[in-house]
Formats: sequence, C-alpha cells, structure tokens
Amino acid sequence: MSCIPNIRDLDECRNIQQGTVFIIASGASAKDFHPEDFAHVPMITMNGAISKFVGTGVKPFFYTCTDRDFSNQQPELFSQAMLISERVALWEEHLRASSITPSGEVFLLSKAPKLSWTELMGEDKELIRNRNFLSRRNRRIGFSKNLKRGFFDARTVAYLALQIAYHAGFTKAVMVGVDLNQSARRFYEDRTTDLSPCGLDQHFFTRILPSFEIVSEKVMGDRFQVYNLSNASRIPSDVIPQISLNELGHII
Repeated sequence: MSCIPNIRDLDECRNIQQGTVFIIASGASAKDFHPEDFAHVPMITMNGAISKFVGTGVKPFFYTCTDRDFSNQQPELFSQAMLISERVALWEEHLRASSITPSGEVFLLSKAPKLSWTELMGEDKELIRNRNFLSRRNRRIGFSKNLKRGFFDARTVAYLALQIAYHAGFTKAVMVGVDLNQSARRFYEDRTTDLSPCGLDQHFFTRILPSFEIVSEKVMGDRFQVYNLSNASRIPSDVIPQISLNELGHII
C-alpha cells in the first residue's frame, strides 16, 4: 500500500500506562492461559499468540511482530492481529508490503543505533547496553527504555514486548508462554499446522539469555519488575523470577 494510515509517533504511547501488563508469547506453557480470565489487565502479544484472543472479546493493548515473513506463513493469524489489536508495532516495510490495514494505532519499529564514541565515555540512561566493548556481539545486547530511539533485538520477539511494556509506562510485566524451547511446538500449532521457522537454540546462549540478564541486572528495580509465569521456561529463575497462577493475585 502506498500510504499507511493511523501512524503515530512513539512519544504518543510513552508512559501512558501504569501497573501490570501481561506479555503473551507462543510457548506451549501458554496453552492453559485464558486472556478473558484477566480481561481487566492490559496485554501485549506477538506473532501467532494472537490466536489466544480471537473470539474472546479481549483486545491486545499492543501486538508486535518482527518476522517479515509471518504474514505470509500465517496470513489468517496476522489478519486477526491487525483487526483486533488496539495498537501494532511493526516494520514500515512489513506494513507497506501487506494488503491488510491495521484497525488500531500504528507504530513503526527501528533498531537501536550502534554504540557511539560519545557513549564509550559514559552511560546512556535510555539505551542500556552491555558494556563489554571487546566483543562485537556483546555490543548489540541491550535494553531500550525509549522506543523512539530504537529497540534491541534479542532474537526473540518477547524481548521487544518487554521494551514496549517499559516504554508504555508499566511497572510490572508478567511473561506468559516465554518458554524458549525450540523442540516444543507453539501452543497454536498441531500436526496439521504449517510451522514457522525457529532459531531459539541457535541464539539462546549468545543473544537471548544475555539480554534477559541485562534486564535482571540493569533494568529491574523499583521502577520495573518482570515475572515469568512459565514453569517450562529456559530462563533461569534467578534471572527472571518464576511465579505460579496462585501468586498472580499478589502482583496484579
């Protein structure tokens, strides 16, 4: 499409919320989570996890997808995401290549810039980076508190969702289905489903886990807490604390 409607500036969704948000991913452990049971809590979802919302009347606060091929691999799910989500965060090229017009507000994604010489001399309060300058790979690991300046790609879209949660002003994020287990099918897939590619095993120790360690060491605190509802997650509980459904009430 030549013109993308409803494009908004990322400043317009910065610090507009507070309290708890659910981050709904596609791991098998999310199978028994029902968004309608927590409809009063905002939710950020991604990729095929949008299937959790179809027919429930619950609209995601945000939907995001960084896989430009997802709309071709799972066109029905992508169409539903564009139809029912209050806001979407996507690449501009992805939107222009799609024939589907989002019904909600549209925000364009960009990656955080490379480390500048100025940043070598001091800390940036909005772009939290791994300060190991000896490794080129480590320089790409970080966390963005302001998406206007771009986001850090940890090779899992759930990590982008965390950055959206912080940017929007939430103080607690509860991750659902962030299992990061490549050998297990996504909760919405079965033997008849076309499987989308997955590179979790390839990137887990080099990008994914170090990124969540940045969150644990440099982001979590009085301003922002993260909890993991998955009992099958590969993220260690000493990095992101695991909780049970019974403990949710104390958090939300």
